[in-house]
Amino acid sequence: MRTILNVIWLVFAGIWLAMGYALAGVICCILIVTIPFGIASFRIAKYALWPFGRTVVRDPGAGVLSLVGNIIWFVVAGIWLAIGHVVTSIPLFISIIGIPMGVANIKLIPVSLLPLGARIVDND
Repeated sequence: MRTILNVIWLVFAGIWLAMGYALAGVICCILIVTIPFGIASFRIAKYALWPFGRTVVRDPGAGVLSLVGNIIWFVVAGIWLAIGHVVTSIPLFISIIGIPMGVANIKLIPVSLLPLGARIVDND
C-alpha cells in the first residue's frame, strides 16, 4: 500500500516539490555560507519524492549552530514553505482519494520549517 501511495504522490506532487527543493539547494550551494541550507534542501527533496513509510527524527546533539541556522531558515524560507504546504494540502483533503496526499503534505511541514538537526528515517 505504501508503494502505491508513493507512486501516486510522485506523479501528482512529489516530482514538483522535489524539483523545487532541489533548485533551492543548488541556489544555496552557490555561496559557501549557505551550503548547510543547500544540503538540507536536498534532504527535503529526497523526502518529498517518497514520503510514505518515512518520518522525521530530531537529532538531540545538533548544537547551537543548528539552532541559529534554523532560526534564519524559519524567517527566510521556512514559514513560506509551511504556508505553501498547508495551502496545497487543503484541496487534497477535500477529495477523499487525496486525503493521504494531504497528510503527506502536512508531514513535510516540520522539516520544511526547521530542517537543520533533522534526520529522515524509515518507519521500520
